Amino acid sequence: QVQLVESGGGLVQAGGSLRLSCAASGRTISNSGMNWFRKAPGKERELVAAIGSSSSTYYADSVRDRFTISRDNAKNTVYLQMNSLKAEDTAVYYCNLEVRAPGTSRDYWGQGTQVTVSP
Repeated sequence: QVQLVESGGGLVQAGGSLRLSCAASGRTISNSGMNWFRKAPGKERELVAAIGSSSSTYYADSVRDRFTISRDNAKNTVYLQMNSLKAEDTAVYYCNLEVRAPGTSRDYWGQGTQVTVSP
C-alpha cells in the first residue's frame, strides 16, 4: 500500500517561507517522478513543481525563482521550499508520485496540506 503524507503547511504572512514535506511509504520514490500540485478555491488544480528521477526540475511560471523542489531518496521524501510567499499561493498543496513503465501508468496522491498566506 503506497502512502504519501504531506506536512509543513500552515498560516504565514506574505513574504514569509514554508517548507512542505511529502514522506512516501510502501514504494521507493528513487525511480519515480514526484510532483507538487495545488488547488485553490474556485480554481483548477495546478502543477506547481516537478522533479524527475534524475532530479531534473520543472516549475510553474508563477512560482519560479521562489519555490524549490528537492528529493531525498534515502528518506523517501520530497520537499517544496516556498519563499517570498504571496496571498495567491494560498491553496491546498498535494504531493503526487507518478509511476510510469511499459504497460503501467499510475498516480498516487497525498491527503493535502493547507497553505494560507495572509496579505
